[in-house]
Amino acid sequence: MSQQTALNAEPLEWGHGPRTFDVFLEPTCPYSVKAFNKLDALLKHIGEDKVTVKIRLQSQPWHIYSGLIVRYILAASTLPNGRDAAHKVMQAVADHREEFEFADHCRGPNMDATPNDIIARLKAYSGVDASVPFDRADLQAVIKWHCKYARQNGIHVSPTFMVNGLVQADLGSGDDISVWAERILGC
Repeated sequence: MSQQTALNAEPLEWGHGPRTFDVFLEPTCPYSVKAFNKLDALLKHIGEDKVTVKIRLQSQPWHIYSGLIVRYILAASTLPNGRDAAHKVMQAVADHREEFEFADHCRGPNMDATPNDIIARLKAYSGVDASVPFDRADLQAVIKWHCKYARQNGIHVSPTFMVNGLVQADLGSGDDISVWAERILGC
């Protein structure tokens, strides 16, 4: 029996500034997708030397394949260039959200989709094959870290935003990035 090397998940962080902007996202949530699609523009607007954007995955049971998709994204984060691989998977889900979600969270064509069908879609749309780390039991530690971090900070839904460690209940995915920037730079 061969010994596996420990999984090393690359943090889902962009930028290297002193201010932090934690964004708790559920990958198939339409509001999380809206927030996710603004993050690159936010980094450019503020400057990577002024802010560190940290994506925290917030699986939610009413999004039926949420746990499976979060697991695949975090599995991708353990690959070489893991942060970028995970970003590709998140972008694929954002760009093809209907392929991963259910109508009214309970019906539609995905009722006939198996977990393997969803994994095949993730791989096809993103170009990232995370099937080997996905299949490792020790990936649970990475998943549980995201869950615990959210719970420790009182996060229950997505998207939720934190600036410098403080939850910003009045920020939302519909806000212009200038509103986010003002809050980030003002705290």
